[in-house]
Amino acid sequence: MPPPIIALAFLFGLIVGSFLNVCIHRLPRGQSLVHPPSTCPSCQRRLRWRDNVPVISWVLLRARCGQCGEPISARYPIVELTTGVLFALVAAITPDPVLAASHLIFTAALIVLFAIDLEHQILPNVITLPGIVAGFLFALVTPVGWLDSLLGILLGGGILYAIAAGYYAVRKEEGLGMGDVKMLAMIGAFLGWQAVLITLVLASVSGSIIGVGMIAASRGSMKYALPFGTFLAMGAFAAMTIGQPLLEWYMSFY
Repeated sequence: MPPPIIALAFLFGLIVGSFLNVCIHRLPRGQSLVHPPSTCPSCQRRLRWRDNVPVISWVLLRARCGQCGEPISARYPIVELTTGVLFALVAAITPDPVLAASHLIFTAALIVLFAIDLEHQILPNVITLPGIVAGFLFALVTPVGWLDSLLGILLGGGILYAIAAGYYAVRKEEGLGMGDVKMLAMIGAFLGWQAVLITLVLASVSGSIIGVGMIAASRGSMKYALPFGTFLAMGAFAAMTIGQPLLEWYMSFY
């Protein structure tokens, strides 16, 4: 993509990131995304337009509400900047406009799921289930193809469901939630079955490394419930952007 398009994608990402912050804050609380309009999380007063400019307002207000003075979480500019950067990256490496649109929507969903699972350990159905449908519909008109998408849905959901069922049968407690199952099915819908395998490997490796580090830091005295959806989100974005080179590198050893 030409540099002006990439720059526009970055600016668009900043704006989308502002809306994603609303999703991240309200969805776990069961609140409407459209009513009331943007408000301060502390005083609930409606934000003025100048208090709602992505990143810039947070900096100019020195991370505080312009009306009540309460601190505003750094999550807000982080999500906005992250969305802008990732949107620009997707635009830079995806020349097909339809595929780019699919990947931008997918990226936005991953950001929301990453943040919500990290904070609340839940993966809302309102994101994952429509995401499965959207991913399959996009696959009808993108190089992914409907068959790979369908196999991705079945493989993604089936693998984690089997793991969750097996873990429960042995330990009599939940090791994976159904949210993870639906999320990996959504990933398969957007990216196809091969990306499901890459995502699962990357998420499992990164989750294991961090989990072992946390256990070592606590000298084995604590039991952590790691938000696996957060690792799935990172693995899925990596699979979408560099999955094919990773697969080719791995296959070069055989």
